[in-house]
Amino acid sequence: MARPLITILIALLLSLLLLVVNVNQRQKTQYLEGVKGEKTGNFMVALTGYESAIRMYLPFSSRVETAAARIWALGETAEQRGDLDQALAAYRSLRSAFYGTRWLQQPGTDWISRCDKKIAALVPLRKGNQP
Repeated sequence: MARPLITILIALLLSLLLLVVNVNQRQKTQYLEGVKGEKTGNFMVALTGYESAIRMYLPFSSRVETAAARIWALGETAEQRGDLDQALAAYRSLRSAFYGTRWLQQPGTDWISRCDKKIAALVPLRKGNQP
């Protein structure tokens, strides 16, 4: 009776380990795509790479926080250049990446709050919007 139970437990633990390794590798790949896009000046490639890295959420992964900080920096850079559409795309992407992620509690609540404030401030400034 104990032997099949131990076999099942080992199989479950091994499956969980393989899942975590797979997600970690995919997260790394997407993060590096974001870095590559940022280095080549391709805003959308950088944005989607970093956003995908966040969506492949693993608790305690430093890449999630780093990717969020890079998206925030993309938004601030676009904002300083006066490109409000790109800035809004970055802040909305960051917010939606965390909204699309689930864990025992909502990850990235501080980022979501910061993005909400930025979006609320920038939307009225866009061309064609009346205050």
